[in-house]
Amino acid sequence: MTQLPGLTPQGAWDVPVRLNMAAQCLAHPADQVAVIDLTGETRRDVTFGALEEMADGIARALLARVARGDRVGVLLSQSPRCAAAHLAIWKVGCISVPLFKLFKRDALSSRVGDAGCGIVLTDAEGADLLGGLAAAAIVEEMGREGAEVAFADTAADDPAVLIYTSGTTGAPKGALHGHRVLTGHLPGVAMSHDHLGQPGDCLWTPADWAWIGGLFDVLMPGLALGVPVVAARMAKFSIDGCQDVLAAGGVRNVFFPPTALRMLKAEGAVVPGLRSVASGGEPLGAEMLAWGRQAFGLDINEFYGQTECNMVASSCGVDFAVRPGCIGKAVPGHEVAVIDAAGAPADMEGDVAVRRGSASMMLRYWNRAEATAEKFRGDWMVTGDRGVWEGDFLRFVGREDDVITSAGYRIGPAEIEDCLLTHPGVATCGVVGKPDALRTEVVKAYVVLKPGVSVGVEELQGWVKERLARYSYPREIAFLEALPMTVTGKVIRRELRAMAVAEGDAA
Repeated sequence: MTQLPGLTPQGAWDVPVRLNMAAQCLAHPADQVAVIDLTGETRRDVTFGALEEMADGIARALLARVARGDRVGVLLSQSPRCAAAHLAIWKVGCISVPLFKLFKRDALSSRVGDAGCGIVLTDAEGADLLGGLAAAAIVEEMGREGAEVAFADTAADDPAVLIYTSGTTGAPKGALHGHRVLTGHLPGVAMSHDHLGQPGDCLWTPADWAWIGGLFDVLMPGLALGVPVVAARMAKFSIDGCQDVLAAGGVRNVFFPPTALRMLKAEGAVVPGLRSVASGGEPLGAEMLAWGRQAFGLDINEFYGQTECNMVASSCGVDFAVRPGCIGKAVPGHEVAVIDAAGAPADMEGDVAVRRGSASMMLRYWNRAEATAEKFRGDWMVTGDRGVWEGDFLRFVGREDDVITSAGYRIGPAEIEDCLLTHPGVATCGVVGKPDALRTEVVKAYVVLKPGVSVGVEELQGWVKERLARYSYPREIAFLEALPMTVTGKVIRRELRAMAVAEGDAA
């Protein structure tokens, strides 16, 4: 395999003792393009020199208001100033807290309050959203004129960013990461884009930069590797809007969340001209991968990780054939295992875990010592996902609390969802276990049909029976207008499980 960034030639982590992520991102010629800004009426190419000037303007304003180690919120959509805000916070030795513009007041309040943010870098719209929860500092008002700000002398393990989980399995928790977290992402990001950094590469994602997928799978690795990153705003994801961004930005490398891919597939989109497409967050399945080859003319590289320890497994189509149903191989530098309850390697299905020492692993949960301790099993950080090895490929079975036990069988919902998605009438779906006195649980599917389509329960049951094990077909199917989703587009199965339990109680 080609030498990967972030690693020594021997495959060990190349993390210096003293490290500041802002310096890591800005270590390029001043006239080199850093961000392609499509947020205005015309394209604007922002160089690394201009980006650092923006960051210094923000940093000078911060130095008068914060102390080292303070948490500073960033409530900004994709834009050069969003990138500059994080860089400024790291430059002065503070901790950035990404916040999402689509959060309602309670979501903002819980994160700002838990993190103890005294100040939030934002714009006029964000200041209205905050409504006094913290002091709002408008980044557009922070000028560029003034002395250059020195990079704080920080260690690789000094706290740099506090990212809250998306809440698929409970209340969001703050994962505190050190300055080494960016280095920890580099090998996996490079793999997922067939060795990102080739001549002409240009990176974009429709995912907001408030999430680890946008911030550390795209923006910061792109800056660190010197790959231009496109900043664009889409009020609502659409094929036309996507095509416009790809064309205007000269995009060659895209991270599409699974939800975006499903929308493109439902509309029969064809997107030529890309060099790489990466996806992560939920397994895609064979049907989606086959569609991707037709739509993009290349293999979609799936990757795997979570807010607490990201980019630990990935496919890389130029190095090895993508295997449908698997989420790739362990990324060099990360030791990934499937372990049993005692923490020993499991020969069959078990808990997906990552050994301590991965550079992208969190330092701890913020203000949650007990939750931090529960996250580890000896030397292993347990992801909460179930998996199984197929040679050196990792197959995702499901969240530990998503696996369905029915009549003695352990059934992963992902495979059933993948099968239902191959039906031409199904737009999206979620599968959970519903309590059952006879079988412990029965498989229950919640299905959203494509507009104007009429499909019956028996047809969908037969569809699954013909393609999967007969014991795993959904014995119950309910049709919904929409599935409960996190703001990052992941199905919230715990809400579906709650619906299933309520239906059982009502019966």
